[in-house]
Amino acid sequence: MLLLSGCGEEKVATYRVPKEKDPLPPAAAPEAAAQPDAAAPGAAMADTAVPTASGEPLVWTAPAAWVPKAASAMRKASYSVPGDGGESELSITAFPGDVGGELANVNRWRSQLAMPALAPGELEGAVTRVGANGLKFAIVELAPGGNPAGKAMLGAMVPVGGSTWFFKLTGPGPSVRSAKPAFLEFLSSVRAP
Repeated sequence: MLLLSGCGEEKVATYRVPKEKDPLPPAAAPEAAAQPDAAAPGAAMADTAVPTASGEPLVWTAPAAWVPKAASAMRKASYSVPGDGGESELSITAFPGDVGGELANVNRWRSQLAMPALAPGELEGAVTRVGANGLKFAIVELAPGGNPAGKAMLGAMVPVGGSTWFFKLTGPGPSVRSAKPAFLEFLSSVRAP
């Protein structure tokens, strides 16, 4: 009986469903080097899509010894910078807003070198302020202790027209230290168009 009652005629129904639109690809994340582990300060930004700044770009004159590298979706420019003890790399990026403020950005850079975060009261002692061409740069020099040949960084940030531009020189300590005068001279050439 049960078998016979289940053998009724089945009707086939068809439906039309509109095709879903393909999702837009996410914007690239901040520089790969800016991806600290989850416990590090600034880790929340590691997997966050961040748009680059738009609008009028800054202009500059790079030293003749610096070799331009291909720019990318995130970088406005990159250079290979020769120095004692090897080459360093200069990356230039720009993002809308203040990207968390000076303290957050300095601590993000410190985390990239496995250095402890600064407390708010320690920021002014760690930053050198320089003005050039109507721009105000905050410059930091980072070199973890214990290994003079280890990785070091010279970084500068400058707010311009609702965006923040970042100039980050990284490489072996001796190379970064020997490139510091050229880096500072380079910053003095940066100007708004």
